[in-house]
Amino acid sequence: MNFYSNGKLLLTGEYLVLDGAKALAIPTKFGQDLVVEKIEEPQLIWGSFGHNGNCWFEAIFELPKLRLISCTFSSDKEGNADTIAETLLEILSEAKRLNPDFLNQEEGFVVKTELNFSRNWGLGSSSTLINSIASWAKVDAFELLWNSFKGSGYDIACAQNNSPIFYQLLNQKPIVESVNFNPSFQENLFFVYLNQKQDSKKGIAKFKENNQNIKQQIEQISTISEGFLKANNLSDFEKLIFEHEQIISSIIKLNPIKQQLFPDYYGQIKSLGAWGGDFVLVTGNKETPSYFKNKGFETILPYKEMIKTTLILPKGGNSEASSID
Repeated sequence: MNFYSNGKLLLTGEYLVLDGAKALAIPTKFGQDLVVEKIEEPQLIWGSFGHNGNCWFEAIFELPKLRLISCTFSSDKEGNADTIAETLLEILSEAKRLNPDFLNQEEGFVVKTELNFSRNWGLGSSSTLINSIASWAKVDAFELLWNSFKGSGYDIACAQNNSPIFYQLLNQKPIVESVNFNPSFQENLFFVYLNQKQDSKKGIAKFKENNQNIKQQIEQISTISEGFLKANNLSDFEKLIFEHEQIISSIIKLNPIKQQLFPDYYGQIKSLGAWGGDFVLVTGNKETPSYFKNKGFETILPYKEMIKTTLILPKGGNSEASSID
């Protein structure tokens, strides 16, 4: 069995998507494979591989009890084998709780996961794993996410869709609508990696400490999300980016990343997801890569190299818009 899940980027609605704002999210061309093979021994033998082909985590579980027998960890990232094994065990155990038949057969399995992007990039190494495990276990991926982690679930929606989406939580239910986000000025859009991975859990926790009434800002961000789709030129798009950054800045009490790191940059810069790390969206021109490389930021991807885009048929055709309960 082979399962594949797309990576993710949140173009609009960071933080406020947790409270019902309509967000524009995009699946990436990067993602993660999960390959499952049956074996006779009642064990789950797990291997996690990076984009460079190196195995960075291995574990063996006894089945059907799901008892950890051994684990090893090899990575330049922070963490250790026991912590990662416990997280994996938590996800698998929750999947088993949702579907008691999962991992309850007499045979065992060898599982190999393989990312085609750097784990440091923050494109969804966890969400792609959770979505693929949910597919394997035949359980709801959103439920698996919320029972084992936290978050809005937009990353799960990206894992499952091959085109940009509007994502919104209404009455704690995820509403997913496939949309045509294919800007005519995409040659002026870039994604720049800020050389550090941001802990989204900490970012969410900090946001949750906010007690102010943000109903108006939620409505404003939802309007901006729709505006991203309607923007016909780069100038209008840049105005929306600036407005979005100002709104989020006022709520989380952090300066926008352009003000922090790139005050002399001639284009607009927008944080994607938890502020302070991972990728940012940058507007610019052919000189943009040189600017950021001169600042020490080597990973700059043009829009077309990052984003998975599938055109959606107009209403009246076979629309892909869907609501997920």
